[in-house]
Amino acid sequence: MDLKDRLLQDMITAMKAKDEDRLRIIRLLRSNIRKAEIDSRKEFTDEDVIGVLMSSAKQHQDSIQAYRNGGRADLVALEEAELVVIRTYLPQALTTAELILVVTEVIAETGATNIKDLGRVMSLVMAKVKGRATGSEVQAIVRSKLT
Repeated sequence: MDLKDRLLQDMITAMKAKDEDRLRIIRLLRSNIRKAEIDSRKEFTDEDVIGVLMSSAKQHQDSIQAYRNGGRADLVALEEAELVVIRTYLPQALTTAELILVVTEVIAETGATNIKDLGRVMSLVMAKVKGRATGSEVQAIVRSKLT
């Protein structure tokens, strides 16, 4: 079952269970996916859907940080609950050790030696870990390895 079908089935389950919070976020995710499909004029694969879900997760993380800075604990709790639902559809995140291993392998493959090679290494690492690590995590490790 692909991710779009899984989201549809989970939406139906949430409707039957009258789980309004989960239903709301699943509807939002499906809407974001459909909008991205229309914008790109193609049917999305699971990889494309994961990209949309990663984007939604990033937006929620940014909102959580903004609400924390603004002292809005009620909104932080709401965003965190929504983020938990989004993460159930994302692949298991890589541990820091696994991410360091991937970065080290890519650096060895490319022969990167200094920070000028950051862009090339980043693009290859991000392709390998798509959906399993954030760009900021990868960039921090790549920078530490290349300096």
